[in-house]
Amino acid sequence: MTLKELPVILKNLAEGSKEHETACGVIALRSEAAALYETEKYDDALKKSVEALRALREWPDYSNCEFRALLMGLMFDISEIHYMLKDYKQSEKEIEMIFKMLDPLLKIDADRFNEYHILAMELSTRILRSRKKTLDLLAKQQINTGVLYEKVNAGVAAATDKLVESMRKGAEMMAQTGDYHGAVKFYMEAIKLAKKRTGRVSRREVRMTIDMARVMMHNRSDLARSKRLLSAVLSHAVALESIDLEQEIISLIEQIDANEAHEPMWRTFLDKLQQSAKLIRKKKSNVAPDATPDATPEATPDSAPEEE
Repeated sequence: MTLKELPVILKNLAEGSKEHETACGVIALRSEAAALYETEKYDDALKKSVEALRALREWPDYSNCEFRALLMGLMFDISEIHYMLKDYKQSEKEIEMIFKMLDPLLKIDADRFNEYHILAMELSTRILRSRKKTLDLLAKQQINTGVLYEKVNAGVAAATDKLVESMRKGAEMMAQTGDYHGAVKFYMEAIKLAKKRTGRVSRREVRMTIDMARVMMHNRSDLARSKRLLSAVLSHAVALESIDLEQEIISLIEQIDANEAHEPMWRTFLDKLQQSAKLIRKKKSNVAPDATPDATPEATPDSAPEEE
């Protein structure tokens, strides 16, 4: 599966201008993200896509059509990647932003942007179907978890491992549907049961702790807590000589640090987008009813893009 080509027209930008330079840089980063996406390295593709978004902040004029086209295209990439990561709630939030950005772009050039509107509709349908399927599976999983709980309480020791795995699967499904709070609770209970069963921290507990921290990263107020969890579990990964887990933990800590460092910049970026939208609306309100409206996009996202 490949990402759709970005709907930007470079010839509309003066060669050598800041806009042209920024667009070329964004396109280069996006090409790297697309290559990672094709090899199913979705986490790496997401990082590269967010890097492209950061580069886009250097654009001088946020009301420019090519800027809006690039922003919409990158947000579509990120929504697709989150879908492939089974983070359906986040993907859905990004689709809502995309529709807001698409409306004014369609008024400017329907032929150019209509394909993206169709693709966004298709992705929205895929998200709804996947969430419904996951919710159905989650309901069955919770029944199974309840049965296993009864066995554990009755003293059936062998049922504990099955209960831990059932709770882990339940937490994973909750995260996919957007119930991050419920997912964290299930992960915490599963980790507690697993440690009680084995009396030590095994690879399974480290794996679940990493997954729990990843879920917590969806909430900005939990970033510090998730970083503390990852830092604490890193020593266990080292003791287990699990290079893959060590690398994943370090990568997530770096992501958290980057998110915290760039948060003020995202707020400034969003403020500029909203200011440009207000200016455009003001200009349009001053156009006579029989005059040709200014064909500049006026929509802007309500919130800054989530960084993973």
